[in-house]
Amino acid sequence: MTGSERGDSENDAPTVSRSGGRHSGPPADAAANVTPSAPPVTAPVVAPVTAPVGAPVTAPATPPATSEPATSDAAPHVTDPDAADEVHTPTRALPIVQDSDDAGSEPTVAMQTIVHDSDDAGSERTVAIQTMSPDGTANDDVDDLATAPVAHEAPETPSDRTAALLQAARSWLNQDPDPETQAQLRALINAVDDGDTVALSNLHSRFDTRLAFGTAGLRGEISAGPNRMNRVLVSQAAAGLATYLRRHAAPGVTPSVVIGYDGRKNSHVFATDTAALMAGAGVRAILLPRLLPTPVLAFAVRHFDASCGVMVTASHNPPNDNGYKVYLGGANNGAQIVSPDDKAISDEILRVAADEHVLKLPRGTYETAEEDVVLAYIAATAGIAHTPRAQVNAVYTAMHGVGWDTTRRVLVKAGFDLPTLVDAQIAPDAAFPTVAFPNPEEPGAMDLAYETAREVSAELIIANDPDADRLAVAIPDLSSASGYRRLSGNEVGAILGWRAAALAGSDPDAVITEEAGALACSIVSSPALHAVADAYGLRFVETLTGFKWVSRVPNLVYGFEEALGYLVNPETVRDKDGISAAVALLSLVSDLKSEGTTLAGYLDLFSEKFGHFASGQISVRVSELSTIALVMTRLRESPPTHVGRIRVDEIDDFRWGLGDLPPSDVLRIRLTDGSRVMVRPSGTEPKLKVYIDTRSTVGTLVERRAAAQAALDELDRGMRALIA
Repeated sequence: MTGSERGDSENDAPTVSRSGGRHSGPPADAAANVTPSAPPVTAPVVAPVTAPVGAPVTAPATPPATSEPATSDAAPHVTDPDAADEVHTPTRALPIVQDSDDAGSEPTVAMQTIVHDSDDAGSERTVAIQTMSPDGTANDDVDDLATAPVAHEAPETPSDRTAALLQAARSWLNQDPDPETQAQLRALINAVDDGDTVALSNLHSRFDTRLAFGTAGLRGEISAGPNRMNRVLVSQAAAGLATYLRRHAAPGVTPSVVIGYDGRKNSHVFATDTAALMAGAGVRAILLPRLLPTPVLAFAVRHFDASCGVMVTASHNPPNDNGYKVYLGGANNGAQIVSPDDKAISDEILRVAADEHVLKLPRGTYETAEEDVVLAYIAATAGIAHTPRAQVNAVYTAMHGVGWDTTRRVLVKAGFDLPTLVDAQIAPDAAFPTVAFPNPEEPGAMDLAYETAREVSAELIIANDPDADRLAVAIPDLSSASGYRRLSGNEVGAILGWRAAALAGSDPDAVITEEAGALACSIVSSPALHAVADAYGLRFVETLTGFKWVSRVPNLVYGFEEALGYLVNPETVRDKDGISAAVALLSLVSDLKSEGTTLAGYLDLFSEKFGHFASGQISVRVSELSTIALVMTRLRESPPTHVGRIRVDEIDDFRWGLGDLPPSDVLRIRLTDGSRVMVRPSGTEPKLKVYIDTRSTVGTLVERRAAAQAALDELDRGMRALIA
């Protein structure tokens, strides 16, 4: 069927795919505690268990013992974000009003915190519950709190809560080594003492909750308090991580950590604090020689055979944000952390926050890495490209980040002419003065690159985000007002996947086994990569969102996510890498130019060989999170038989897990024309996200494009009506 074929039966009910009353969860080795010496974690893959039913799409009547019970009026407690939704959203504090383990304790506890595990690439975000004592410290002993006798205690008054808040703020101030955040907090405390209600609200936002450590580490605005990024919070994180590493090290082995940092505000001081505290805790600490891209840190973890890596970066978040990403070495191959390691590390951090004064933590002498590690990364990355067959007239922007110096050296090593630079965006600048958001996907972020490209009639634009783990690509397009069109992450992901499959030299007639090389992408990325894998005799693996999963696929040849993340050299870097992706793309464009064609022509060849794939997204921002829950519940209880005029064939509900995938608040709608729709809440913002993918394999290239686009437009209209 083509992307434009429509179903015409109003009475056909879709097949429902669900977990059948069991909680699939992650693979057994992923469920175990993953340490540098533990067995590798296998990325969960999609293997749906289907059961035709005529009833609404609901959770099993008896929920799995490991999951929370389903209710008709509340969203599942697990949400699934996307890699583009990385702008920090503070956690929410709710009053505790029930005496139960799930809801917290009696109101003698100051607040309950709902936290989300966030990922700058986009990952599974699991809602967790913490309690905070009136002094602002985290309390893990929920059971004791819930059963404590409180019947004769007087209710807490607003003045009591304010006094407790001020006590927590003064305690924090006494251990803050940063004059800037000291001054912020002191001014707020004085204003609250003077009765300033705005200052009181501000103080609550900083102390009612704390930034939660999850699989993405930490990320948030730089400012004072536990719900912000600052030297106190980073010191607590470093000390907690050091304890985790010591506890999980093999007997007699000194654990090690390599630490990198980008050009954002406070990145260097956060990195040196981490190095000194790690060394003081008995961990060998190695600081990279200067500010460098995230892929160099990911490479360095394996280069030094380190137990762990820490990268201080907020990737493409707003200018005043910073973050703290953690990788594990050993059997984890330098990949980002996954559950349950994030929880184990978080527990250690909370213990430090409750029991330790960061100014009294021991500090030691750390090592500074030689330039050799950077040279090794440059050599390995340049090695993925052969000698250019033709030079490419390209434009490059670093988006005010740290990508250019390393990219320049890689390109020279690989034999490429240097691109024309977007001068205003080349040097690292923590203020990001020319962009509202330093994210190549954001409207306006590429405008200076388009302007520069027009001046030199560039054949190609390549852009890194500020920490250079992502790559944006644009090509000439006379129909565009700018003269250029930015390719989607799915388009770049598909053509780089085709290149990788061709270089792998696989036999399309071979029997595909578990030992075969794999192409992998996240569940919301284009199914185009599946078509490539089938054509080249490679395994195709879908994972949850986030490169922490994509990078763990066994025998990985190539992986990508639609949010501009590509892993083209898994033997050296087990994370998305915008520099190696740029080299791979330039090598491809060079080959195409020598053959008399362009990247636009190559995209046409892809459509002729594999079918034309079209992708679209709907992002609906809501004022109340309950609105999203109601939409997801409605889709489950009254599953659509059609989306627009296209008939639904099957609906997969990930709520209790599906196949080998752990639970996630995601619905996948398969249409009879071969199209696919994914629906899920964003994990970082009050948004409902819809991903639409269509394909047409019949007719001429023009007909395929038209059919796929027509189906995309129809599904877009239909989904907007369904979620309204």
